[in-house]
Amino acid sequence: MHSSAVFLIEFGCIILGLGLLGRFAGRFHFSPIPLYLLAGLAFGNGGLLPLGSSEEFVAVGAEIGVILLLLMLGLEYTASDLVTNLKTHYPAGLVDAVLNAVPGAVMALLLGWGPVAAVVLAGVTWVSSSGVIAKVLGDLGRLGNRETPAILSILVLEDLSMAVYLPIVTALLVGAGLAAGSVTLAIALGAAVLVLVLAVRYGRHISRFVSSDDPEKLLLVVLGFTLVIAGLAQQLNVSAAVGAFLVGIALSGEVAEGAHSLLAPLRDLFAAVFFVFFGLNTDPASIPPVLLPALALAAVTAATKIATGYWAARRAGIGTKGRWRAGGALVARGEFSIVIAGLAVTAGIEPSLGPLATAYVLILVVLGPLTARYTEPLATRLLGRRRRPSTPAAEEAAPLPPDTYESIEDQDAVGHA
Repeated sequence: MHSSAVFLIEFGCIILGLGLLGRFAGRFHFSPIPLYLLAGLAFGNGGLLPLGSSEEFVAVGAEIGVILLLLMLGLEYTASDLVTNLKTHYPAGLVDAVLNAVPGAVMALLLGWGPVAAVVLAGVTWVSSSGVIAKVLGDLGRLGNRETPAILSILVLEDLSMAVYLPIVTALLVGAGLAAGSVTLAIALGAAVLVLVLAVRYGRHISRFVSSDDPEKLLLVVLGFTLVIAGLAQQLNVSAAVGAFLVGIALSGEVAEGAHSLLAPLRDLFAAVFFVFFGLNTDPASIPPVLLPALALAAVTAATKIATGYWAARRAGIGTKGRWRAGGALVARGEFSIVIAGLAVTAGIEPSLGPLATAYVLILVVLGPLTARYTEPLATRLLGRRRRPSTPAAEEAAPLPPDTYESIEDQDAVGHA
């Protein structure tokens, strides 16, 4: 009875604190994610007031939070959108891998950690945080922007690449032979392809299966179905986030709209818990010794992510402001980076790799919402000083072709002016 009461008090304080932090951030029009992370640091191991009985429940809530974030993002797009975007943006995925994985590998080699640690740290610096970016895009109201499909395509390519990368890293860490590693890789790839085919070809049947006029039944079926698919994907060494995202892609029409409105409050709750849990698992005392290399790596890979997003958006025909927004949105690292580093720590490859990865991710997960918000206005201000107006005022006021607008809202605003 006593432990149950302590759990309720602790978890209630967490939720109440998150609500107050969210209100504070909202008052200043700022993303609450950095505040959630700092709260996790304060209540984690080595923090001001470590939690006890509620930590295990918070861990489960954090997993659900990532799944719901990706499900809600998937609900914004149809299966045909996914296929079209992947065909269009796969070169951006290759550029993303080269620009952002290489710095991590080079840092590990410079520190003398060896080739296996280099492969691990390359993955840490390569993959952006789908969970953080999905939340930031929602907070900033950019899900309808024209650059968002380019951002989404890079995130999906990264998540799908993890179906190949994680089995390879696991085999390297445990010293598995070629045969065992090949079997693991084949299972992961087969599962990823199967889920993608089902989402693309049988989306209507899936939507019909979960459809219901009763909001309660719709909520239970969609949530339960998503958790089952996410769990099966993770069991087969495929990201649970990929499974949840593809479930969202498979749902369409009125089902997607109804599920979106019903799941939004749950998404916000469990997403906040996820960011707190991230902070809970970071010991503040382990950060100072690796802070300088982490800062250097964060600075380099923040710039390479901005360059990646800018290049991808330009290739998609997005305007200059949208290119900078795309680049700034991709900076944050998070859940996958921690998973990858955790594998290396468990295997005992390099004692300093875990703290470095934690400090690196913490820096960029705090910096990411800031770059998402301020990269475009800062770049516009700096570059605008170097430009001279070359068009008459009347020509500047004329409506632009639809392809040049940064978002649907921009086009509607001009159309009704």
